[in-house]
Amino acid sequence: MQVQEYIIIVAGGSGKRIKSNIPKQFIEVNGKALIIYTIEKFLSYNPEIKICIVVHKDYLQHLNDLLKKYFPDKYINTTIGGDTRFYSVKKGLDLIEPSLAIVGIHDAARPMVSIDTIKRCYETAAQKGNAIPVVNVSESIRVIENNSNKAVNRANYKVIQTPQCFNAGLIKKAFEQDYSNLFTDDASVLEKTGEKIFLVEGNTENIKITHDTDLILAQHLLK
Repeated sequence: MQVQEYIIIVAGGSGKRIKSNIPKQFIEVNGKALIIYTIEKFLSYNPEIKICIVVHKDYLQHLNDLLKKYFPDKYINTTIGGDTRFYSVKKGLDLIEPSLAIVGIHDAARPMVSIDTIKRCYETAAQKGNAIPVVNVSESIRVIENNSNKAVNRANYKVIQTPQCFNAGLIKKAFEQDYSNLFTDDASVLEKTGEKIFLVEGNTENIKITHDTDLILAQHLLK
């Protein structure tokens, strides 16, 4: 039986660090909202992928209007997000059937993820139970401890991206835990259950649009 692939797109953020009166995932770049580029990328990878978008209640209608405009023939599930990303993802997972499924969780404001990265994540998760895309740290880094700091070997560190992909049953069970401040991403939630996390190669362009300068880069890369 073929494994069903799902993607939960988390679009509940407010984008306060970008000077805009709308959340960053709805900002238009080259005439199209960032979240539309993100959805298109996953449909390019797998036209049959099942999509669920978790959105802030104030922007549900705006999202539905965009979906009707760009994907009139595609059923895309939507749900209202929670107070934090953890609870938003949990609400998305509630819509996923756990049997024979791989579910990816992706930031709506990462429209420049490559199809190759998506493919690596889903294929590795199907084989090993999870897959997290990472890229190398390109700059020197220092660790700060006890009012002091020292250089560390950047080769021992990775920058984490999304989509983070999981066996649906494992990640749904992991999100039954109580929330912890130590949950920095979805992989850390699964890791708390004792599961080993597997890393795959991401792509350097797959940045999360966070600052105004990121939009300038997106304008060029999304042409």
